[in-house]
Parts: sequence; C-alpha cells; structure tokens
Amino acid sequence: MARRKKAEEMAARVRNLLAMDAAGVMRRLEARRDEMFALFSRLRSREPLLGTISSRYASGAFEQLIHLSEQEQAVVDHFYERLDELRWYFTYTEDMPGTAQLIFTKLHKRLEEAYRVLVVTLGPPMPPDGSRVVDVQAVRHEGPSPSTESALDKRAVSARNRRA
Repeated sequence: MARRKKAEEMAARVRNLLAMDAAGVMRRLEARRDEMFALFSRLRSREPLLGTISSRYASGAFEQLIHLSEQEQAVVDHFYERLDELRWYFTYTEDMPGTAQLIFTKLHKRLEEAYRVLVVTLGPPMPPDGSRVVDVQAVRHEGPSPSTESALDKRAVSARNRRA
C-alpha cells in the first residue's frame, strides 16, 4: 500500500513538472509573439524564436515518465510532438519573417489545442503559492436578494470565495 501511494505521489510530481513546462512555453509564446518576429526580421537570428519555445523538463527521464498512465503519456507525447514541429520549423526555415509568422500561426494553433488536452488530462500546474484552482459551479442562494445586500456584505462574501 505504501509503495502504491509513493508511486501516485511520484506521478503527481511528474504531471506537475510537465504541466509547468508546457504552461511556461505557452506563456512565453503569447508574451513574445510579436517581438520574436521583429527580432528575427531585424537580426536574422533564430535565437528569439528558439529561445521562446525552449522547454525545461521535456527531457524527463524514462524512469520518471513511466509513472504516468498510457493516456497521459500519449497526451504528453502529442504536446511535445507539436512543440517539436514548431522547433523544427524555426530551426530550418528559409522563409521571410512575414511568411514565417503566418506558418507560426498555423503551428501555434495546433500547439494550443495539444496544450488544452494536456491541461485537461494532467491538470494545471501548481502555482508558486501552492493554491489550487478548482472547478466551481454556481448554486442557487436562498437568502436575501442581491439588491438588498450591502456593498460591505458583497465584498466579504467575495473575499471568502477567493480564499476557498
């Protein structure tokens, strides 16, 4: 029983590292999208493109990835395959910056879809503060109508909901 719990903890850690890596790649792509093509055009260097899509944990050891289920492994592989398509294109393209940006848009959409599936399958990465965002569902409240609540009460309820 203890061995199984340890394996589950290991799998959770591997999932989190992969989710953090994928989130970092996607965050950098969004933040640097315009600038990386401007630099590519001006400097004729691929480094802004390749540096943006570098991944920290993609070379995870087989011994670690084995802790994931087959479906999780397939989803992770699919995400990194899409990322590799982008990396290959950025590494070897002879396209001019405008054309490269158009091709990037197509490849980026594929990567975004693979990322959505990865997050659904593995879960989002643990944020630095350790809090987890969970799916919530609105429920009907059987109290006074919202129009009768004071602004102070609304702020207090809002603050409690953020902490929960």
